[in-house]
Amino acid sequence: MALHFPNPSRSYDPARHCVFFWGHDESREITFEVGSATLKSFQPALGSDERAYLVAFDEFREALLEIAKKKYVRGPQNRYSI
Repeated sequence: MALHFPNPSRSYDPARHCVFFWGHDESREITFEVGSATLKSFQPALGSDERAYLVAFDEFREALLEIAKKKYVRGPQNRYSI
């Protein structure tokens, strides 16, 4: 089974200025972190608050999931930065 994203949850981390989301490969949960630089590359006028980050993530969710699928390599690693 390939990496999939059955849970649309995402979470903003104010200390790291990033959004986390999770994918699954069989029973393994994989954590993805989307940093401010990546979100700003999609939305140059990105604000600096939680709402702005989550709105940007939601707007570009499909593109970010595609990036996550390309970065993911089956193995012991369970956390990736985008």
